[in-house]
Amino acid sequence: MFIQTESTPNPATLKFLPGQAVLSTGTADYPTPEAAGNSPLARCIFGVTGVTGVFLGSDFVTVTKANDVEWEHLKPAILGAIMDHFQSGRPAITDGAGTGGHAEHDGQDAEIVNQIKELLDTRVRPAVAQDGGDITFHGFDKGVVYLHMQGACAGCPSSTLTLKMGIENLLRHYIPEVTEVRPVAA
Repeated sequence: MFIQTESTPNPATLKFLPGQAVLSTGTADYPTPEAAGNSPLARCIFGVTGVTGVFLGSDFVTVTKANDVEWEHLKPAILGAIMDHFQSGRPAITDGAGTGGHAEHDGQDAEIVNQIKELLDTRVRPAVAQDGGDITFHGFDKGVVYLHMQGACAGCPSSTLTLKMGIENLLRHYIPEVTEVRPVAA
């Protein structure tokens, strides 16, 4: 098995490509070891000292490290953990597939929210997946769109620029009711 790695815009995060499917649908975000209960793959990666976050996509694994640890020391152990997991034949997640990610929203703004989710799914999420992350809808209130950043996007130095210059401009262009985009914590 050959696992490729790619850097991401977030220097604390690397993208690992095992050359096979990781999740059949959706994504899964594990910002802490305690959150990884349903994922044998994430638990295995968290077994490497210095790993602070694991994000699973369709064909990639994004790993975030502590600031006081260097990639040169972590990368071989993470590669070994990923390889061991895939060679074991265990699933990445024991209770099915990942989530679609978007929060539910009912009410008078349902049509606007559906347009926001459609733009996120078709224009934004594929682009941020290339960088090892995901951005999902969290809420909409009085013109403000609240988004949840996951994987390489969480804590990325360029995430504010991505939100304001990229996503906010895109949503405002297509949906006049949108006035601002803000990030939310997990």
